[in-house]
Amino acid sequence: MREPDFWWRKPGIAAWLLSPLAWIYGAISGWRMRHAGWRSDVPVICVGNFTLGGTGKTPSAIAIGAILAAGGDRPFFLTRGYGGRLAGPIRVDPASHRAADVGDEPLLLARHHPTIVSRDRPAGAEMARAAGATVIVMDDGLQNPSLHKDLSIAVVDARRGFGNARVFPAGPLRAPLAMQFAQAHAILLIGKGAAAGPVSELARTYRRPLLRAQLEPARDAAKAIGRRKALAFAGIGDPEKFFMTLASAGIEATIEESFSDHHPYSEDEAARILARCESQKLVPVTTEKDAVRLFGQDGARGRLAAVAKVIPVTLILEEPDLLRKLVSKPIAGR
Repeated sequence: MREPDFWWRKPGIAAWLLSPLAWIYGAISGWRMRHAGWRSDVPVICVGNFTLGGTGKTPSAIAIGAILAAGGDRPFFLTRGYGGRLAGPIRVDPASHRAADVGDEPLLLARHHPTIVSRDRPAGAEMARAAGATVIVMDDGLQNPSLHKDLSIAVVDARRGFGNARVFPAGPLRAPLAMQFAQAHAILLIGKGAAAGPVSELARTYRRPLLRAQLEPARDAAKAIGRRKALAFAGIGDPEKFFMTLASAGIEATIEESFSDHHPYSEDEAARILARCESQKLVPVTTEKDAVRLFGQDGARGRLAAVAKVIPVTLILEEPDLLRKLVSKPIAGR
């Protein structure tokens, strides 16, 4: 689904007209969130967000996995595998699975640590425990009550914040903001932008620790493009964030093409991107998530996957020791 623009502006007539549906959706979401979940024998750290769309959850989960592994733990990632056909529980094999099987984000996570896809999160957590996990890092699921979380970190984009602060479909919130803050133990604010101040103030109001971080593009990947002009394409929660990342790395994107989150590229779309790049002498540039959706495909999609330059991003924390202390508490308490 491509998110509507009015979600990210001051509430207007569209948000007002959708308010009755938003009230119903918010009431149901809030009711579900109050239920106690099944408690795993190993601690569960949830990396979620308050809104629909992308905020940087996956690179945040990867950063947390790295911190846990450096401390001697064996983290497993747990995700529902949005966009994949397999319900699980199943352990992701990057060598044989494709995005159509398990989703794009699990393939990225599995490059770093063992990853379980399961729409039934307790079943996925049990598989991870049986396979030797000492801690589970759950990518998304802040609003899902099925599995008890020992620590929940809500990731917020400093540029977009909470949008118009209305619940879906009147706005981007997955549930009323107060209910979601009650579930989150800490806030991870990524980037810089107009929403940073209001988000920081709310974190103080709800007495939640606030961590700050930036998403930085891989220097080697950006350097390889050099001064060549690019056609940037992205089917993620916030394509504009990717385009801004390219600009900050000195990459000039003459053409920017946005698609909906987890977009499955068609042959015609891939062929059109290739044709535009060839006719205008542009380098196709995309995200890791988009690249894994193209990987293993035939025809134009396979050719696009072969020539597209991928720009990975890494989460850089301003206070890594604070996050290290937060994630160590649930493990020490078990």
